[in-house]
Amino acid sequence: MTELAGTAGYLFEAGLLKRAKRTGWWVTGVKDPESIAEHSWRAAVTGMVLASLEGADPARTALLCVLHDTPETRIGDIPKLGRDYLTAADSATVVADQTAACPERVTATIQEAITEFETGETPEATCARDADRLECLIQAVEYRHQGVATVQRWIDTSFNALESATARGLAQEVLEADPLAWELLRQDPPRAANGSAHG
Repeated sequence: MTELAGTAGYLFEAGLLKRAKRTGWWVTGVKDPESIAEHSWRAAVTGMVLASLEGADPARTALLCVLHDTPETRIGDIPKLGRDYLTAADSATVVADQTAACPERVTATIQEAITEFETGETPEATCARDADRLECLIQAVEYRHQGVATVQRWIDTSFNALESATARGLAQEVLEADPLAWELLRQDPPRAANGSAHG
């Protein structure tokens, strides 16, 4: 097997996150919760925004967010309730196994990003960890807007875990907003050269 074959295998494995659900939402009564990949994608966007506001590296922060849950292809998304009873392998061990067949540069990129996120010692890691929590809060607000009345504990826990004033300020805006307000605030659609609107 070539190193690129090992990398292809890693990419297939990462794709499991598109199908694996965020299991904590089942406790709230959400029957078809978001996937882990869906969470990671918006966490990356959120991290990019936070890093831009905080003066950190937006691209590095987004990378940490994209990769932070990849160990869950092997250990699953263990909700807080489950962590009280189970002991999973640490992320470094899982990532070492996941990337063992990849080229050294790929392995180093992934392992260094996961370690940076886990230790939380850089400005980018702080932004990424806040983005992870803030995305959970945003999702909970959306579920509440859709009629799930049991998400307040998830909102409170996520808000209280935020480290930066910027993340807390953004969270406060999210809590006070209508999740669909962005659609109402959009500008009028552009008009064609003949003056008629399309759409």
